[in-house]
Amino acid sequence: MCGIAGFVVPSPNLDTLAQLALMGQAIAHRGPDDTGILDVVSSDERYRVGLVHRRLSIIDLATGHQPLGNADGSVQVIFNGEIYNFQSLREELIALGHIFKTASDTETIVHAYVQWGEECVRHFRGMFAFAIWDARHDRLFIARDPFGKKPLFLCEHAGGLLFASEIKALLAVPGVAAEADEAAIWDYFAYRYVPGPATLFQGIRKLAPGSTLTWENGVLREQVYFTPADSRPRVAAPLPADPVATFLDKLDESVRIRMISDVPFGAFLSGGIDSSAVVALMSRHTELPVKTFSVGFKEGGFSELAYAADIARQFSTEHHELEVSVDQVIALLPDLVRFRDAPVAEPSDIPIYLLAKESRKTVKMVLTGEGSDEILGGYPKHVYERYAGNYQMLPGLLRRSLIEPAIGALPYRFRRAKTAIVNLGLEAFDERMPRWFGMMSDQERARLVAMPAPVRQRDPSLGCGSAGNSALRRILCFDQLSWLPDNLLERGDRMTMAASLEARMPFMDHELAAYVSSLPDEYRVRGRTTKWILREAMKQLLPQAILERPKVGFRVPVNEWFRGPMKDYLYEHLTGTDSRTRHYYHAAALQQVLAEHVAGRQNHEKLLWSLLTLEIWHRQYL
Repeated sequence: MCGIAGFVVPSPNLDTLAQLALMGQAIAHRGPDDTGILDVVSSDERYRVGLVHRRLSIIDLATGHQPLGNADGSVQVIFNGEIYNFQSLREELIALGHIFKTASDTETIVHAYVQWGEECVRHFRGMFAFAIWDARHDRLFIARDPFGKKPLFLCEHAGGLLFASEIKALLAVPGVAAEADEAAIWDYFAYRYVPGPATLFQGIRKLAPGSTLTWENGVLREQVYFTPADSRPRVAAPLPADPVATFLDKLDESVRIRMISDVPFGAFLSGGIDSSAVVALMSRHTELPVKTFSVGFKEGGFSELAYAADIARQFSTEHHELEVSVDQVIALLPDLVRFRDAPVAEPSDIPIYLLAKESRKTVKMVLTGEGSDEILGGYPKHVYERYAGNYQMLPGLLRRSLIEPAIGALPYRFRRAKTAIVNLGLEAFDERMPRWFGMMSDQERARLVAMPAPVRQRDPSLGCGSAGNSALRRILCFDQLSWLPDNLLERGDRMTMAASLEARMPFMDHELAAYVSSLPDEYRVRGRTTKWILREAMKQLLPQAILERPKVGFRVPVNEWFRGPMKDYLYEHLTGTDSRTRHYYHAAALQQVLAEHVAGRQNHEKLLWSLLTLEIWHRQYL
């Protein structure tokens, strides 16, 4: 796990070394152990090429320095991430005549590229973003892993191309300005994050997950090499004799290969089924106690520490607990916006960052349960979405005059039913998908937001197809193409790397995901039971109480804080004289949202949190 940055720019450019140093320093937290730079000129001397690497040493501590090249140095790579199948790939490449000089997974990338060219990405099982300078062809080749676990940002600037693991490294280059993209801000109001390839910064975009970019002779070419299996209808095929046992074997292997490390490691443990399953399987593969780390809140109703402690006792882990207070949240928000280079869309970012800092005192890498919900179908929306077509077939007058007002009048404890009815009534797939996560529909956005909507074409399927694909597969496809890489995985990367901690996600293994996608839908969502196959697989390993717990999520008591200790902070940022964003909103509509929340008539915590952190982003960058 590291940080990478670099460029290819027209020559002459006399300040390339200074620019590389600035870019590397901007992401030094991602790799405090080592730094390396490559500064070369293309064969025709028209371009200068720079690569900079910041290293967090996890594997091959002695000889894993980067940039790392092949035997004659004509191919050089910088790499962020881990290749989990590097040992078997290494043996395959040695059999093909390649000679290795290190024990690192990074060198496997170099030789795989020399052997298979751009097709090398199809041989990797892991999380990665890497850049290769191929002096033999004056070619820069950049790639990102299938699900986008590792970030990669791009900026075309002054006739050249800049790239980096984090946006702050691009902004460190002289002439790259921090300017807001209002079209992206408009999308943020619907999603609570900016869907790729855009970012909130004009001129800076993301390389899509499962994609590569090639620069050659000043020409850029992007290609997609991976799309989630859930984007396509399931192809009927014979099932294994015991699909649940096969799933458990594959998950166990995914955990085992992610425990390869030359440094101490542990696991984040929330007390839910996902992280508990990871800890249970980790315990199979080590004779030492697994180090586990849990976080909770001083408000007892929002703390899952007791559940995590039960799992820690069952598997005799070396357990660590941390409690978070509202004062820490207020103090840390500006710093975390800077770490993320974006609004902190999820309140849980703060406790995750604090947990990462606490974990870093004793370990350098952790396994987490991230991605299970989006691969296995773990949210209530995965149950409700299957009924969207049936609900929309009801007479519109019945829905608008009877059902929706009745559900809307229910108290807050019925929030999931209220959300479901509102969302099921949205007929447009591209409007309904982000609305499931609690932001605004098109109508709600128009009522609050004063800025004009951008004029552009939208993909109504969001890349998830339609004909012949099930409702469950389509919503999971959206999760895997957008919600995961552009929000949850980005969150996980920034909050752990801000503490110089590597996080690995066994549920995000693309081979495991392909297997689950090959099964009928009821292996994921059966009736009202989510993640059915995981619950079945864990029956012999986890307590019944954990298996039967409803989906809680990592809830932060923002609802209560906005009515109490954070109320003045919220009002000052959104409506005070120093607010940078209040002109985005219709003043009366914003005041109504604030008043409804503070009075307890409605819970607008997700919306208000999103507006608050957008304001903090403006104060940090613009």
